[in-house]
Amino acid sequence: MDEAVFFDTMRHGLWISVTMSLPILSAALVAGVTIGLFQALTSIQEMTLTFVPKLAAIVAVFWLSMSFMTERLTAFFQSWIIPLIVEV
Repeated sequence: MDEAVFFDTMRHGLWISVTMSLPILSAALVAGVTIGLFQALTSIQEMTLTFVPKLAAIVAVFWLSMSFMTERLTAFFQSWIIPLIVEV
């Protein structure tokens, strides 16, 4: 395998991983900022108040975007990884 093909495959794989994780990280960010703002406004400093809603938001977004992530990952393997394996 040529170095350029290897690095291009790695770059494409990293980009796929970023696009797959973006919805979950965005949900965690929005939930964290919202709960942090709520805590700052009400002076409630409870640690479980930040953890439980953020976890619920992450699980909900993961459940909703599971098909998108599966499609992206299988398309990457079918179009990039499997042809490289067959080529060798």
